Amino acid sequence: GQIPNIDFFTSIGPLGFYLTAGIQALFPQAQPALLANWAIVPISLPIAALIAWDIGARSRRLALAIVIPFLVLASLPINLHSLYPSPGFDGFGYYNRHVALLLYLLLAALLFVENRALLTALLAVLMTALFLVKVTGPASGAVLVGYALVAGRIRFRDAAIAAMAVIAILIAIELSTGVIYAYVEDVLILAMLNSASLLRRFLTLASIKFNVIAPCLMLFGVLLLAAWREKPSLAGLLASPLGWLAASLFALVLGETQNSGSLEFIGLWPVLILILREYYPRSNDRLRPYVLVLVMAASLPSAVIFLERGARAVIAAPRYQALHVPDVGPLGRVSLKPELAERASAQIDHYPKYNDAYEDLVRRGILPSATLFSEIDHQATWLLEVQQGIDAIRRWEAASGRQLNGFFALDFVSPFNHLLGRAAPLHVALGIDTERTNPKVTREMLEALRGIDALLKPKCPLEVKRAAIWQQFAQAREGRQLIALSPCWDMYLRQ
Repeated sequence: GQIPNIDFFTSIGPLGFYLTAGIQALFPQAQPALLANWAIVPISLPIAALIAWDIGARSRRLALAIVIPFLVLASLPINLHSLYPSPGFDGFGYYNRHVALLLYLLLAALLFVENRALLTALLAVLMTALFLVKVTGPASGAVLVGYALVAGRIRFRDAAIAAMAVIAILIAIELSTGVIYAYVEDVLILAMLNSASLLRRFLTLASIKFNVIAPCLMLFGVLLLAAWREKPSLAGLLASPLGWLAASLFALVLGETQNSGSLEFIGLWPVLILILREYYPRSNDRLRPYVLVLVMAASLPSAVIFLERGARAVIAAPRYQALHVPDVGPLGRVSLKPELAERASAQIDHYPKYNDAYEDLVRRGILPSATLFSEIDHQATWLLEVQQGIDAIRRWEAASGRQLNGFFALDFVSPFNHLLGRAAPLHVALGIDTERTNPKVTREMLEALRGIDALLKPKCPLEVKRAAIWQQFAQAREGRQLIALSPCWDMYLRQ
């Protein structure tokens, strides 16, 4: 019943929450990773169909070339940068994938839709959706729409109508819910928390996506050579594939620097299709082979990675085993290699016995593993830890004769209210990342937490990020009774 950005702090917009909740109402037992991944489909699929309808009237092959990659990339929860070698799907970054898919459709519409009324409507819907999913989306989208205006692909009047429609929709939402102002406030707080990391994230993106950025820069160089040879007018240069490649690459880099886990740079594909359409018929052009090879070099890595990761996950699935977490609900419907499942079970037993060793790592400011949060066995351990916490809460409530009114786990996320049907605290952050999404504790936040019966401290393992969260909420722990709830959980009980 909470409203995103008003009742809790979040780094993203409200649309994804409502789309996911709507689909969950239809499919309450759906696996959350698939549910969240497909939440954008009710918006993106009709838009893709309208784009295909407009393009298909002129070229069915071009329509298929635009729509088929989109459908494939929207089909599975897969990021194009893998953080762990074990085959599987990705349960994070879904809102980044949503933005990437919407930007793909935006570029396809800007480049190939000819019906002016349809294009204006698509721009309004796509820019609104991008804003309401994540603020990096409209930042990239505004660059692309602005360039389309300069390049002559859209008229100023049509762009103004689309902009006014977006503003009208957002004003209507703000007047009825107040969520837009709250969303902008969260974005500004997030920007202040992350301002120092921008250069580092640019370098990280260049390193991770070198397989796309390098061939795109080489392709830009070849197209620049072709433009120097042909000497087009300024208007012709802006409308050319060279201009669109430069604008699209800049816009997508601008957005992807703030993403962790995404379908990075798939928005370039409509531009690459534009380049193919222009250069494929030029059989006598000496630059044609270089252009075609570089187009393939820029597009194939993403396609191969997606198909390979999807195939590996499906092929490996029969030998995986389900994790036994019966009380975690659909969230616990995961499977993994038997040896990793055994390791996770062993870790749940190991961590409480050697707390001193992990406290020493916390004092040193290092994690038990440099890639801890990407490791499948650690993620399985977290689910087992949650299962242990649910069992312990139920035993304590039965023994004490008291039903706790709600919980706040001093961790990245707190699933207990959802799983046990209790009231979640207001005004706290959803997804506390101590380095990126961790706003200061406010009086409003403390008042909300004081009304919650149980603050829960996870201990399997003790690690530096959990310790930072535990320390940040020290005031909220004051005056509470410390109870050793289970080997992996302490409870700070409201008296």
